[in-house]
Amino acid sequence: MDTISAISTPYGIGGIAVIRVSGPEAISIVERLTCPLHSAKGYTVHYTSLHRGDEVLDDVLVSVFRAPHSFTGEDVVEIACHGSLFIQQETLRWLTDAGCRLAKAGEFTQRAFLNGKMDLSQAEAVADLIAAETKAEKDLALSHLRGGISTELASLRDQLLHFTSLIELELDFADHEELEFADRSELKILADAIFNHLMALTESFQTGNAIKNGIAVAIAGPTNAGKSTLLNALLGEDRAIVSDIAGTTRDTIEDRFVLDGILFRLIDTAGLRETDDTIESLGIERSRQAIDKAQIVIYVEDITSHREASETLARGKTVIRVLNKSDLVEQPMADEAIVISAKNNDIEPLKVRLIEIARAQMNHNGTVISNARHYEALVRAKESIVRVQKGLDEQVSGEFLSMDLQDCLTAFGEITGQITSQEVLNNIFSKFCIGK
Repeated sequence: MDTISAISTPYGIGGIAVIRVSGPEAISIVERLTCPLHSAKGYTVHYTSLHRGDEVLDDVLVSVFRAPHSFTGEDVVEIACHGSLFIQQETLRWLTDAGCRLAKAGEFTQRAFLNGKMDLSQAEAVADLIAAETKAEKDLALSHLRGGISTELASLRDQLLHFTSLIELELDFADHEELEFADRSELKILADAIFNHLMALTESFQTGNAIKNGIAVAIAGPTNAGKSTLLNALLGEDRAIVSDIAGTTRDTIEDRFVLDGILFRLIDTAGLRETDDTIESLGIERSRQAIDKAQIVIYVEDITSHREASETLARGKTVIRVLNKSDLVEQPMADEAIVISAKNNDIEPLKVRLIEIARAQMNHNGTVISNARHYEALVRAKESIVRVQKGLDEQVSGEFLSMDLQDCLTAFGEITGQITSQEVLNNIFSKFCIGK
């Protein structure tokens, strides 16, 4: 395998930049441009100059990681230089001239996977950790990186392999129909347990998706209730046009914001009312679609003329009733509604309520799935186990049971990378940043 190099820090000027080199010639290539490293121990840092002949480019720190005790499992050297764009690009050019190849997107992590330093689900968690924007995303990605999914699947896989091997043994002795190595009653208990486990994992995808992509919150209500003003107050910027003219918002406006480490996707909708205006009617229809897809609906009403939210809107939704424009009345009163003044940014009670609801919705015991590829594979694994359960009830032959068990094992293997095509691997790692 050849030796690769790339800038691992974000593009741009900074105090420090890190250039990573990995491969069989990593140490010999870097020492030709710095200082003798052939006898350097792993996990050591060396202060030296980056030079070629009499030309000195920069004073740098060189960190040495010996195979297999490195991120990629290969010899790795990291050069920490000053963050000048010129120095970064020139260092990369010197390394290329010395024998390195420029790394492709995600190639360092791909090598870590290929060298057995992590499985595929952990490799994908590396990308999720880099992209994490909130504490919840970070915690979820770190859990996956530490093998949360892998450990669970490994346990299920070992149990399935045991029964699969026994059934295969039965098939080898097909001439002796009286022989039964795999206890069908035990297999039924195992299939039921695995089905319940897979059901919990697939159901957790809704939670994982909310953590990763944000909890969808629709701001709905009649015209002139202050929905756009509330959107701006929650975002902390003038994102939506605010006007006293009814029907100003003709289309849905969507933006994201983080509250107490939780990502929310806010959707400001057109005011709900009867209208003959064709364009406004289209906006109202989109509003209803947004409400249908939202996990939380903030129903905003003018406190001076409020009325109960309709049962149709509330059905199957978590609805937060909000009475806005409290600054227009002397002693605002409400039974269960939250009273705010979006205009004066007096919305703290609403924020507290959003956090409470979000935490309740995201509360999930056990491993949480957030990767669509994992979810699809788990659904297929669950379908295979259902066929096993049905086959045991109908007392089908071991050959059919074996096929369904193998399908389930294949789905597990696709998640961890034990059974994955090169095309899938290339697609996964192409989404990584260069240098990771």
